[in-house]
Amino acid sequence: MTDVQVAILLCDLALIVVLARLAGRVARALGQPAVIGEIVAGILAGPSLFHGAIANTLFPVDIRPHLTGLASVGLVLFMFAVGLEFDHERLRGSGRIAGATALGALVLPLVLGSGLALVLAGRHHPADRLGFVLFVGVALSITAFPVLARILTDRGMNRTLIGTIALSAAAVCDLAAWTMLAAVQAIVGGSGAHHWVVLLVVPFGALLFFGVRPALGRLLTRRPGAHPNFGHYAAVLAGLLVSAAVTQLAGLHYVFGAFLFGLAMPRRATAKVREDLLHRTQATTSLLLPVYFIVAGLNVDLSRVGTSGLLELAAIIAVAVVGKFAGTFTGAKTQGLSTRRSAVLATLMNTRGLTELIALGVGLQIGVLDRGLYSLMVVMAVVTTAMSGPLLRLLAGREDHNPVVEPDHSLPTTSN
Repeated sequence: MTDVQVAILLCDLALIVVLARLAGRVARALGQPAVIGEIVAGILAGPSLFHGAIANTLFPVDIRPHLTGLASVGLVLFMFAVGLEFDHERLRGSGRIAGATALGALVLPLVLGSGLALVLAGRHHPADRLGFVLFVGVALSITAFPVLARILTDRGMNRTLIGTIALSAAAVCDLAAWTMLAAVQAIVGGSGAHHWVVLLVVPFGALLFFGVRPALGRLLTRRPGAHPNFGHYAAVLAGLLVSAAVTQLAGLHYVFGAFLFGLAMPRRATAKVREDLLHRTQATTSLLLPVYFIVAGLNVDLSRVGTSGLLELAAIIAVAVVGKFAGTFTGAKTQGLSTRRSAVLATLMNTRGLTELIALGVGLQIGVLDRGLYSLMVVMAVVTTAMSGPLLRLLAGREDHNPVVEPDHSLPTTSN
């Protein structure tokens, strides 16, 4: 990099931090999670306005690869936190209701999304039709666990019955969605790797859970009750980066390796250790994730969306909302929840946020989505997440804010 490029990169980072902060405040003032404002800011900074003049001026083409590299590190840390926050103990406490809710929230959106993909394929002509259909189905079945957790915390619902069920179901949806996305990428083979290489992820996962996990457990609990020192954090960070690199080389996106490493982290470590790891991770992602929003926004071009594009957008949003809402509602009702509480659960499970954005980025990178459809689905992610706040104010009752769950297994949630 030249001196000028270094200076521009540093100025861009400063600008991104300020934009993210301001956009987050505006979103919160409007009753939305901060991530909505940050995503919208990324879209507005892209080529959608003034034919890309703003994007080309603020973020020159020769600087974008460096921003992409920083964004990749932010995604690795974020997906690690998502995996680390997956708490199977929470699943035990929510029982069959969470299982039925998660099943409904996954299956119906997957089926409806796959059906919509068959229609969209006629216009977008994907190179791999099967991969395209499966990907769209999975993308429309995603629920953003981190965004949902933040919404529940902000509204004082995270210790309630509905909050616990929603978090448990969302955790299952996240785990299933990333597993299915990994399978889709293996089918598509978008990275150019031989298909058989992807199979190496299976023994690698076994190594993480049966080799690395016990070793990290001994390391992190060597001094019970104490916070992990920098050496401990460095060991976790090194393992995380290697895990992400392994899945990338094996033909899967690096986010799968980061998520897998988070899942493999020892669960018997003290709550203080896990809390400290999450706080350290959040401190870094608060800077790097807004960079990802800008990078993602540079791929969103809404300036060329015509009448047919608006019709596609309406269809995508309708299928996403109806599939997630009807599936969740039906699953909850079968377990005896009232109509209103089932509707509250369905509203919560309709949040997609950053998790959806990451999944769409994977689809764009492996060639399953073209930029036009990618742009429309990013808008869908924003709209469906933004719907949650107003609908919750309309549907949630006073009893939905009464804490009924002990906080023994609680963990701080990521800000996005």
